[in-house]
Amino acid sequence: MSTRPHIDEEIKLDFNDVLFRPQRSALKSRAEVNLERDFIFLHSRRQWKGVPIISANMDTTGTFEMGVALANYKCITAIHKYYTPADWQIFAIRKPQAVPFVAISAGTSNKDFETVKQITSNIPDLSMICLDVANGYSQYFVDTVHRYREAFPRHTIVAGNVVTGEMTQELIQSGADIVKVGIGPGSVCTTRKQTGVGYPQLSAVIECAQAAHELSAHVISDGGCVSPGDVAKAFGGGGDFVMIGGMFGGHDESGGEIFIRDGQLFKKFYGMSSTTAMTKYSGGVAEYRSSEGKTVEMPYKGPVEATLLDILGGVRSTCTYVGANCVMELAQKTSFIRVNRQLNESLSNLRTDLNHGYARLKAQQLLEASVIGKRGNESGDNGE
Repeated sequence: MSTRPHIDEEIKLDFNDVLFRPQRSALKSRAEVNLERDFIFLHSRRQWKGVPIISANMDTTGTFEMGVALANYKCITAIHKYYTPADWQIFAIRKPQAVPFVAISAGTSNKDFETVKQITSNIPDLSMICLDVANGYSQYFVDTVHRYREAFPRHTIVAGNVVTGEMTQELIQSGADIVKVGIGPGSVCTTRKQTGVGYPQLSAVIECAQAAHELSAHVISDGGCVSPGDVAKAFGGGGDFVMIGGMFGGHDESGGEIFIRDGQLFKKFYGMSSTTAMTKYSGGVAEYRSSEGKTVEMPYKGPVEATLLDILGGVRSTCTYVGANCVMELAQKTSFIRVNRQLNESLSNLRTDLNHGYARLKAQQLLEASVIGKRGNESGDNGE
């Protein structure tokens, strides 16, 4: 007997499908808005206070340098999993003030588990573990979350990624304090293209946040933000934290070297399921799978501080428009309106990079250094 596929005909929404509805506010200035939140996590019972923005655990954004820069503003960095225990030890000794604002990342392998055990044993103040896989619906991943909860009862465990309420609750009941929400919305993620699987990010956050909050747990909106307004929408949709990748790529603190192409500065940025990443860490793409990420050349942006301040300023401004005194109130004060156009793109071809002037100066300095070095080499070759 043939069966027909189920089609959910309820409309699901992304960040670019909505705008905030403004409402009366008693706030006099953006400066009055408090972006810090104070959490007590469900299973670990640990308390954490800070600004709930997280740099993604990609090797181009989840770096120790990013961790230091974001810790200055009490934001979190999910450090990528390819640092060694020795690297972590040096980081903790040199930058102890940043340790409360970083998380250690791991997958499902026994090697990752043993590495996390060693690093957390060496660094007692490292209290957050980020268990990150592309497909959080695997029973093996659920078992992994349970394994980590048993081994690390006092550590705050982040687990994902999923996009539905029922799986959010299953991960929480297996030991996750925070569930990471998002399949396919990232700027260098090609999962939706390669697999046809995904969920519009705003609806995923709304539904998963409701499911998590019913159990007194929390969620991270992971991916899909291309502007400060999107970050605000993720909070407005109920996200307790917002994880950012592409917006934090291309900076001094991002991984990779700066290179020059046609007189412009760039840095490589790529997904962790891309051919670039799998070649770097696994020797290539296994024959049983395909790449689910892409590699791009991202214009160099200078120090990340300017981008972070732009994001924080945007979220503060959103709060003043909807009458929220703090970021925690943003979801309570949010009413979204559906739109078919949210931006005026008539001048979108003009350069508006935050750090364009800085990048241009840096490019000029590097080009001059390159020319001087080349002349020096030529002089040496001529015996002068």
